[in-house]
Amino acid sequence: MKKPSVTGLEDVVAADTLISYANGLEGQLVYRGYWAKELAIHYSFEEAACLLWRGHLPDAAELTNCKEQFARDRRLTPELKTLLDAIPREAPLMSTVMSAVAALIPEEDGTGWPPELRQAVRITALLPTVIAYRYHSIMGTQWPGEVDEYDHVAYYLHVLFGRPATAAHIRVMNAYMILAMEHGLNASTFAARVVASTESDIYSAVSAAIGAMKGPLHGGAPSGVIKLLERVGSKPQAEPVIRNMLEQGERLMGFGHRIYKRLDPRAEALREVTGAMAGIDEWFDLALYTEQTAIRLLAEYKPGRGIYTNVEFYAAALMRSLQMPDLLFTPTFTAARVVGWTAHVLEQSGHNRIFRPQSNYVGPMPI
Repeated sequence: MKKPSVTGLEDVVAADTLISYANGLEGQLVYRGYWAKELAIHYSFEEAACLLWRGHLPDAAELTNCKEQFARDRRLTPELKTLLDAIPREAPLMSTVMSAVAALIPEEDGTGWPPELRQAVRITALLPTVIAYRYHSIMGTQWPGEVDEYDHVAYYLHVLFGRPATAAHIRVMNAYMILAMEHGLNASTFAARVVASTESDIYSAVSAAIGAMKGPLHGGAPSGVIKLLERVGSKPQAEPVIRNMLEQGERLMGFGHRIYKRLDPRAEALREVTGAMAGIDEWFDLALYTEQTAIRLLAEYKPGRGIYTNVEFYAAALMRSLQMPDLLFTPTFTAARVVGWTAHVLEQSGHNRIFRPQSNYVGPMPI
């Protein structure tokens, strides 16, 4: 049988969007007319989410309403707790999160079409609670319970670790989650839009996106970067370790990106935010030194290749600083990217047309 030669949809334009723009050649990432870097440095998660959903930054009243809805919607219902408790502990955390979202019931006539902004907020507010509740169940640790007084990122860190996070960690995590919110028509976002295009409900669309995010080619955790930094171990070892890896043809995890041929703007933003951690957190000190050493040696060993730090490098430094286990890496990415998914579902519903690409049959015909 002839092997299919046309696979994937790379470089095929499938939708017009007002939500975001990623320009790899210029190293640009834009959210609705704003540089994502500036949003990550100067704005809160709720403000950036409202921008992606509504098309404008919220005024004071809109922001207050948004935060109040987040506080209401983050609570688990008894029915959802029962569902989460019934899923075997051996089930992957991402599968449990997907099941929880799929189980949410449209509040209207049961069809859930067209999707509404309040549903997007509901899912976004609830995901940290689902992730943390399930995480504590798997680990056999005490569930701290929901709290109302925290903003979204501080709340997520609180329910994960059972204690208030430091202001520095909240600031860096806020920046990371804003930068992870949206990145064009990637695999999971496309999955969400395809499901939404059938006029299915937003919960089903987000469940499909989570299913795509589970795949290691898309939502893979930055654990490879942590292994690199652990292998380096100390500043004096950075150059000999990295030089040896390059001479052996090993890949430096956290460097290079499929899209960005210049410095990943998300990495640039996180570098600026994490600069405040220098001298406070030894892990960040090691990460920053390792990055500088790696960039210098990559230019020496691979001149003209344009290999720079990507967002996973700084995400790994943050996760390791928080002592966050690998188990939580992809779910945390998911808790941020859900904003982009729901924004795309809302946009799709505004001028919907079902996705129906064609395939090219290359198999045999009957004799």
